[in-house]
Amino acid sequence: MHRLAIKTHKKREVIDITQKLEAILWKHYADKTGICHLNLLHTTAALTTADLDPGTDLDMLDAFEIMVPKLDYRHEHNPEHVPDHILSAMIGTSVSLAVEAGLLLLGTWQRVVLIELDGPRERELVMSLAETV
Repeated sequence: MHRLAIKTHKKREVIDITQKLEAILWKHYADKTGICHLNLLHTTAALTTADLDPGTDLDMLDAFEIMVPKLDYRHEHNPEHVPDHILSAMIGTSVSLAVEAGLLLLGTWQRVVLIELDGPRERELVMSLAETV
């Protein structure tokens, strides 16, 4: 199991973490095949895969903004964080991806992304590989 720290720089942003993941896989699992499981240890950020053509990240963030209604939230800690919690729950905080010979099996345009919803912060991600025969 590996822990990664990802530093974010904006309130909301999409960060491509594919190369960081592939570097760990190549270093520790170059001859392995299995399922890579990623788990983000936060409730105001998310993980997914995405096409990152120029502008797509901003399109995603704009769409997320529209998805969450402006309500009188009751979250005792900080009501302003509720949209971030809702989006994190909707998008998800974990992803499982196939790995073959230490490489992520991704589509041509597919990237693994961390979606920051309440930054800037340092985010922690746990990565593990379940080997298959």
